[in-house]
Parts: sequence; structure tokens; C-alpha cells
Amino acid sequence: MVAERFNLAAERIRQIPEEESVRLPFRAYFQGEAQFLALLLFLLEEIEAGRYEKSTMEELKSWNRKLYEDILPENYETSYGNPAYAVNMFGREAGQLLSFLYSELRGGIPYVFEGKREYLTILMELFIEVYNCFEAHCGEASNAGETDEKEESGFIRELKDIVYWYASDYCDVFAADRVLEQIDPARDFAAKIIETADLSDFRYLYRFGEYVSDNELRTAKHLLELEGDTLQKMADVYTEGYRVGFVNTGKDLSKKSVVNIRYVLGFEAVIRKAVRNFEKMGLKPVIYRAGASVLTRHRQAKTGYYGGNPNPQYEYDHRDDQGLFLNKRFAERKLEVMRHVYEANREMAAGFAGPAVMEVFGERPFAPQVKEEAVHLTEKQEEILLAFQNKAGQMTNEFIKGEERSFTIVAYPIPEIGSDYEEIFDEVIRINTLDAKLYERVQQTLIDALDQGWAVQITGKGGNRTNLTVRLHPLAEPEKETIFENCVADVNIPVGEVFTSPVLEGTNGKLHVTKVYLGELQYLDLEIDFKDGMIADYNCGNFQKQEDCRKYISDNILHNHKTLPLGEFAIGTNTTAYVAARRFGIEDKLPILIAEKTGPHFAVGDTCYSWSEDIRVYNPNGKEIIAKDNSVSIRRKEDVSKAYMNCHTDITIPYDELGSIRVIKADGTEILLIEDGRFVLPGTEILNEALDS
Repeated sequence: MVAERFNLAAERIRQIPEEESVRLPFRAYFQGEAQFLALLLFLLEEIEAGRYEKSTMEELKSWNRKLYEDILPENYETSYGNPAYAVNMFGREAGQLLSFLYSELRGGIPYVFEGKREYLTILMELFIEVYNCFEAHCGEASNAGETDEKEESGFIRELKDIVYWYASDYCDVFAADRVLEQIDPARDFAAKIIETADLSDFRYLYRFGEYVSDNELRTAKHLLELEGDTLQKMADVYTEGYRVGFVNTGKDLSKKSVVNIRYVLGFEAVIRKAVRNFEKMGLKPVIYRAGASVLTRHRQAKTGYYGGNPNPQYEYDHRDDQGLFLNKRFAERKLEVMRHVYEANREMAAGFAGPAVMEVFGERPFAPQVKEEAVHLTEKQEEILLAFQNKAGQMTNEFIKGEERSFTIVAYPIPEIGSDYEEIFDEVIRINTLDAKLYERVQQTLIDALDQGWAVQITGKGGNRTNLTVRLHPLAEPEKETIFENCVADVNIPVGEVFTSPVLEGTNGKLHVTKVYLGELQYLDLEIDFKDGMIADYNCGNFQKQEDCRKYISDNILHNHKTLPLGEFAIGTNTTAYVAARRFGIEDKLPILIAEKTGPHFAVGDTCYSWSEDIRVYNPNGKEIIAKDNSVSIRRKEDVSKAYMNCHTDITIPYDELGSIRVIKADGTEILLIEDGRFVLPGTEILNEALDS
């Protein structure tokens, strides 16, 4: 049946570029998109015949550019993928719909490489259905001036219905497969390439169906140039951190059978070794692609493996395309599909151990342009999405229990970071393998002081306006209990930090950072005010209009919650990483994974212990960590839907913007930990050696 549908749709697609049955300017759009789909069909033939894999490097580069050139920055202003251009050409509603369709058809690129004919058929049929609608309403025989408002309204309504039923009808294909991709190691498209490719022949990068930039090519080349057993050391740090994460939290890794590997193309040489390490632990890899469809991609970040980013603005412009069809009925339909798949694969889901993530950093800082023409969620849709995410999180925890899974994250630079790339890469390897035992001892000294306090006060200096008091949990048995976790290098690589879940009530003041990079987005003069631990106000200096600044923060930090709790307070101790960033001038390019270790940081959203608060956790000195809940997360005992925000964003104040951190004791006396950006607590001065050097 699929084969017959595929052939019929393909035949129709090949006819459209020669037709003139739709009037201008719509005709040019449909002819161009039909040509793009015809290109994908030709590429599918080349791949299936084995000719693509035998292509030269130059031929593969040419193919890659053909597939992505229309959305590259130099072409984007006149691309239908740009909602501003599409709306200008076709009007607001038709322009948004056609720009969405343009973006959705680009999802066909990975489907071609994975041989997903059913997915391609669905896309072609969607395109044909929209084309037929335009033929009926915007045919060459009709005149734009003769179309009355009632007819135009009916036409737009028909288009929206097509998009809605596409999303609803095929949710059971896209959303169902997405769940399986995340838990089933038999879905091994990427894993096979990683395991079998000749990694010294960089043509293999073009077999994934992702955009391949100079970053991916140079990364792959640099890894093969590393000396001795460096590659193995990188893999060992990554996988050992994962294993130790289970040990330190008292979770039984032997009950698990699957690990999810997430990474960016170019790192296959180290990922291959990591796969072998995981196999020795009894874990098979699931390596799934970041979502390519509006039905599978994440709104805020890429989850899975992916290649280069041809244009961050294009991705930002289409982040809310689901606003064209999102309603309560659709959300419930998607949840039903997910639950059905989980139920049918309960045993497989239970074997999922959690993600092992290898991030990259060094991209040019991206501050997006907020376009009025792009699709934006309504307030009601924001509520529906939040409710969906909450229920989806609960469902995941039902089948993949939070108290039984763990994770690890490590990060490395990409060539775009600058001319010192190779030297920076080597320095990051050193940072990722620092002496954990040394940091454990120094951090315990900090914790011993922090455990004496009822609050911590943090102030900025110079242009930093931070003045924040963070309340701490009381200790009933100080000889057995502790407030802060002594974090070295397990789930979050590199070392080191000490962190806690603050008491919300009594946590008040302002958090300010002059410049920070969160989730691939840059923030200037970011300010967040807290009242009793909840966000009371916020602003930034990214845009001239205050409403644009607030919307930017609401979308990307609050994730459209009206407020969020302060879920974590931590003190980063990795002065070596801080100094390296200053030396190479890459402070604004550090990922939060490393940046959070280079000063105090504050996470808004869930605590670090979300979904696993009842697991007893101990520091290396044997003391139990008791500060795992707050007055929001504790609601899980009565109504879990009110306990979790499903987000956690770390914001770091760098040492050079830090005035002081002091512990305030119940009797009003103070213990000074950091002053003027330097560690002054006796027993922690060794951390200043990197600063002095």
C-alpha cells in the first residue's frame, strides 16, 4: 500500500514544476517546492542504487549544499523558509502556512537518507493536498481582486484544516516512532555508520543526512590527529562519569540494558570507543536524530544527534510552528499515542538507563531576531503545551523511573571557536580530567562552612548588580547530615561544584549578569528578581522594546511559566576552566556545563533531584544530603502535576563580577567564602593558584 501511494505521489510531484494552474506569486512557490521534492526523490534513487556512497568528496559537498543552500544566511532574506519574506509575498495567514510547509518539507532530507519511504509519502501527500487547495481557490483563471473576504476566509480555514489533520492523523506514525527511537537499540541507522565507517575517509559524514559544515569536518580530522591514547581517555571520562553517576546515587546499573548517546557529528572516533565501553557495562546504544518534523522536534533545544546548523535564525523562526494546529484535542491525541507505545514496549522502556551527552561549544553567539510574522503560540496554547509537557514528563517517569536512571554530560569545543581551536581543545581535555580527589577535599571544606549557615548572601561588584540572599535547609543532625552535594566529575563533567536545593521562603533579591550564553542564545544585562524563592520580575538588554526582552526571557528561560522557583544554588570551584576561558577570550562561548563551574550559579526551574527526591544520597564523607526538596517540588506527594516545571536553566556569575559570597549564621555572624572574586576561606586558597597564574 505504501509503495503504491509513494509511486502515485512521486509521479504527481514531478508534474507540478511544469504546471501553471496556480496564479503568481503562489505558482513560483509550488514549482520551487516540487523541484525540491523531485531532488529528494532523485537522491533517494542515488542512495538506494549505491551511487551516492561512491561519490567523491566534492560531489558530496555539492549535494549537501543543494539540500541546504536556500536557508543559508546569505540566501535567507528571500527564502520561503523565512516567515517575514513569505508573509510579505503571500499575506499573513497564507504566508505563515506556506512557510511552515516549506520547513516541514525540509524534514524529508533525513527521511531520504534513512530510506523512510512512508515518511516521504506523507510529506508529498501533504504538499499535493495544499497544492490542490490553491488550484481550487487561487487558480490561474481566478482573479485576486474578485476573491471576496468570505471566500478567502473559507480558503484559509481549509488550509488550516489540512495542516491540523496532517498533524493529528500522522501523530500515530511520527510520535509513535519517536518513542521507539529513544528506547529501541534495533533502530540503529546512526549506530551502524559509527561502528562500520572508515573514519579516516571523511566522506562518511555525508551519510547521516545532516548539514556538514567546516566544524564537523575539522573536528573529525582533529580527533584522528590526537596523540597516543587521548581518544580512549576522552571516551573513558565520558563513560566512567556515567557509571559513577549510578554508583554515587545508589542506582543499580545492572538492571539496565540501553544507553542513549547524544552528540554532534564529527566526534564519531570517540563515540565508537565509548560504545565499546558501554557494551562492557552491558549497555547497547540508542543514537537517534534530533527531531526533523514539527511533530517531533523540541521547542527549545535539539535532543538527539545532529550536524551543523545552517542558520540558527531559521530554526528560531520555526520553533512555534505547532501554533498552527496545537489545541487540547491534539495534545491529548499525542499523549494517547505515546502511552500506547510505552505500554506495548514496557520492558524495553524499563531497560533505558538514561542519556550520555557529548555537547559542543564555540559557536558564534546568537541573539535572535524576533519576527512578528513568525508563528507564535497564543496564551491558551502556552497553557496547553505546558500541561502536555507536564503529563509527558509524568508518563516518561512512569515507564522509565527517575529513581532508576541517570545521565552524564561532557562538552568539547568546535573549530568555529577561533584560531586557537586545537590548543583550546587540548586544554578542555585537561580540564575534563582534573584531579577529582583534590577538588573533593577542597569542596568539603566549603561545605563544612556552608552547613553552619541559615542563609548565603551573594553580591556582585563593578557593573554587576547582584544582591541575593539564599535560604538554606536547617540541619537536625549536623554530624550525620549535610545541605550541599560535593560534586566532582560524574554526571556533570568537569569537576567541580557544591550545590543545594534552597529553601524558597526567605530567598530574596536580585540576580544580575552582564552577559551570558544560555541554550545557544545570548543574553545581555540579564536581571531576575526573586521573592520568597520565586521569580517576581525579569528583564534584559537584548532588544529596544521591553516587551520583546520580557518575551525572550519568558520563552527561553521561564519556558512560558508565569514564574519559576530557584531550584538550585551552587558555588563553582573550577578556577582552571575560568582562567582558560579568560586566556583564550571565550568566556561568552563556554557551555553552561563548564561555565557553571566558574563561579556561583543559580538554576531556575526544577531541583537537581527532580523525580528522585526519595533516593538517599550521600557525600564521600558519609553524610546524607537532605536538601533535595522545596515547597514546590514537595507538592509531588499530593499532586505531581503541580510539583515539576520540566526545565532547569543554570545562570552563572563569573568570578570577575563577584563581590562576595558569605555564609550567614543563625546568630548573625558570618563566614566569608569568597571576596573580590577570590577564595578566602582557609583550606580553599589552593583554588586561587590558577587565578594567580
